[in-house]
Amino acid sequence: MRRALGILAVLLAAAGATLFVGPYQVLSFSEVKREWRSSDAWLLDRHGEPLSRIRIDKTRRRGDWIALDDVSPVLVAAVLDAEDRRFYEHAGVDWRALPGALRDQRGASTISMQLAAALHPQLGRSGTRGLVQKWRQTRQAVAMERSWTKEELLEAWLNVTAFRGELEGIDAAARALFATRPAGLNRAESALLAALARSPNAPAAVVARRACALDRAACAEAQSLAALGLRPYARRLEGDAPHLARRLLKVAGERRVSTLDARLQRFAAEALERHLRELEERNVEDGALIVLDNASGEILAWVGSSGELSAAAEVDGVTAKRLPGSTLKPFLYALALERRLLTAASLLDDTPAVITTPAGLYVPQNYDHSFRGRVSLRTALASSLNVPAVRTLALVGYEPFHRRLRELGLALERDADHYGFALALGGGEVTLLELAQAYRRLARREGFDERAAYIVGDILADAAARAPAFGLANALATRYAAAVKTGTSSDMRDNWALGYSARYTVGVWVGNFSGQPMHDVSGVSGAAPVWREVMDYLHEGESAAPPPAPRGLLRSRVAYANAAEPPREEWFLAGTESALIVPVEAPAGRARILAPANGAILAIDPDIPAARQRVRIEVGGAQPGSRVVLDDGAAAPELWLPPPGRHVLRLVDAAGAELDRVQVTVRGLR
Repeated sequence: MRRALGILAVLLAAAGATLFVGPYQVLSFSEVKREWRSSDAWLLDRHGEPLSRIRIDKTRRRGDWIALDDVSPVLVAAVLDAEDRRFYEHAGVDWRALPGALRDQRGASTISMQLAAALHPQLGRSGTRGLVQKWRQTRQAVAMERSWTKEELLEAWLNVTAFRGELEGIDAAARALFATRPAGLNRAESALLAALARSPNAPAAVVARRACALDRAACAEAQSLAALGLRPYARRLEGDAPHLARRLLKVAGERRVSTLDARLQRFAAEALERHLRELEERNVEDGALIVLDNASGEILAWVGSSGELSAAAEVDGVTAKRLPGSTLKPFLYALALERRLLTAASLLDDTPAVITTPAGLYVPQNYDHSFRGRVSLRTALASSLNVPAVRTLALVGYEPFHRRLRELGLALERDADHYGFALALGGGEVTLLELAQAYRRLARREGFDERAAYIVGDILADAAARAPAFGLANALATRYAAAVKTGTSSDMRDNWALGYSARYTVGVWVGNFSGQPMHDVSGVSGAAPVWREVMDYLHEGESAAPPPAPRGLLRSRVAYANAAEPPREEWFLAGTESALIVPVEAPAGRARILAPANGAILAIDPDIPAARQRVRIEVGGAQPGSRVVLDDGAAAPELWLPPPGRHVLRLVDAAGAELDRVQVTVRGLR
């Protein structure tokens, strides 16, 4: 009796100390749930389907808010046994447990009192421990119990309680510690989590001992799990589109709808992984893929890596700078066509070439190290021949080509002089995203003369023109109209397939982030099968027809002198058509300076006598009386000894009218 009176006196004293301090405002259950924020953000597909979750808040780790009905009943029972056995009997305070709590100044905090302290941290600060703290928690808990149901109190407690380290809430704890959802927790896992709620940072052995006290039947398994350290595991990748999710998600709790299509995203990732597994013996472990909607430009799939196959799965292959190989050639030939320097029927030299550059002599080679003599532009592009591409760049000039690539969104980091003629074969680093967007512009004929873009697309869809290099049966041949170009960097570290139909553009890269070369992997065997599989998926049940030709194009029959190629129907920009194609260096009827090439860079070697470093000036298609003049208007000699600097050579007719001009740069000591 005397002890009871003493306890009552203490309670009255505590009440008096806070007589005029009422409880904090009681938030409703719906308000608490609404204001609660996950530490993660979700990337959703275009239909609202979850794709990836990324952790944004690094100070704590919260998962989703979990409804009580979605929590394992075994866990609920373990929590009530450990924390509040008479939870459903009291109105916020377990008076039967209070005397012991007052005596020891610990324990007896009901689930309602703990929740009150969690929602109002001031109630649990170290400076307010003891009787006053307990009294204030008690008043807040009682106030909450008047407007909350028991189920709401228990659900909120499960979602806001800290379980281990930074893990807050049952969803984060279940996923991070046991890789399962709260509904799937077993008896051992439930006992461990209930023990952790009492003391989140206790040593694993102490947690196991408490778990065993809660559930003897699950003791052995609980001890085994605790022996693993109870450390949250860190997932390398999160969901189906982790790279794009990291790029887009910035706010904790955000659920952002993207333009991705979940089914396509998963199919594309599976196709990439499946094909790379087939190439494992060829030292290929990385890859990336992107799909664009041609009409809107929306990104439908973004696969940044090969996932578990990669030793650098965190690197985003869609935005990584890589060497593009031959994938730049379509833009080069489009420029030559729109400037009327060449036609699709023009014959180009596929013979050994030696080009002088500031770094020395540049000797381009074809992929198979063979040469085919005279080939049409159609064959050269479709079969991805290197030497004709370099000769075309010499004709166009690498500065105009460099400027065109930048206009298309390819962020080349150096100026044109740095890349020189190697730019024709992919000498400048670009990203898969940039390339895919440039190919989409080619598909839509944006940023080009639409007639030249159409012809290039027609060539890239021409299986017969591709056959000399790749054969008729290969991964590039589709049953629907699709243009595609492959590419491989000279060091075998990058392999590409970029192509488009009327509706979609698909880009694929495979290679190694480690920098190691692949073993005998070409564009057709590396990236192309993945490109084809994704394209087939996009056009399942469809037979896309070729796009209609724009105005200003003519289709006429051509024949080749000396039967260089078989006769065929060919597309021409109006005014450039010809029935008979003869092997000339420039379009028939146009007077041009053939050498030096426009944009050429010439290097003077101080160790070689000057007389042996003269440049031959060659002219084609000029009428009698025409001549080449130098910067100052003086007639240029046939063998020109150029001084260092930039020079303009002009071809003029007998009356002095300019017919053509080239600009060259000469480097060396003055």
